[in-house]
Amino acid sequence: MKILKIALQVTGILLLIPAVAMATLRFDNRSADGPSILFPGGELVSGDLYTGPEPDWSFTDDIFTIELQLDDPLSSRLIFILESEGKIYVISGYMSSALGRLWKHWAVQADEGDGLAVLRIGETRYPRQLLRINEGAVLDGVAAKMLSKYQGATPTPQSIAATRRGIEAGNSWVFELAARGG
Repeated sequence: MKILKIALQVTGILLLIPAVAMATLRFDNRSADGPSILFPGGELVSGDLYTGPEPDWSFTDDIFTIELQLDDPLSSRLIFILESEGKIYVISGYMSSALGRLWKHWAVQADEGDGLAVLRIGETRYPRQLLRINEGAVLDGVAAKMLSKYQGATPTPQSIAATRRGIEAGNSWVFELAARGG
């Protein structure tokens, strides 16, 4: 009985150490200039603020993730980006599950709030507004790009239609990163 008690105490300590370490790292990163690989960060402050005409976003085809900061609440995260028909989009998957909505809470906040955001690519920050896209032909292009860029698949009419149905059903949420006020 005494050995079991000691074993349980040792197991509890061994579980507590990484839990406290992870909580500390998450707490420390909440005010950092951008997210880490694991944890959300704070306001994106470094880098030049882009003020010119709308860029040719096709360069994002070579970029896997970007830093995206919501203005309310002020927090940033790493997220996939894709370009379709000259516009850029971010996608939040697993939104039809409670765990997904908890894990991807930023999407809920963007959808329920004003959607004001800043994205940072390299050393440039772009003020944007997240506009959720639930339906429409634009989803075909978004689905095709998502399949090819992030799943390594050759888009077919069937796979594009299936991906679009998942978006329209709310399994994945698509946001256009529109120019603010545009």
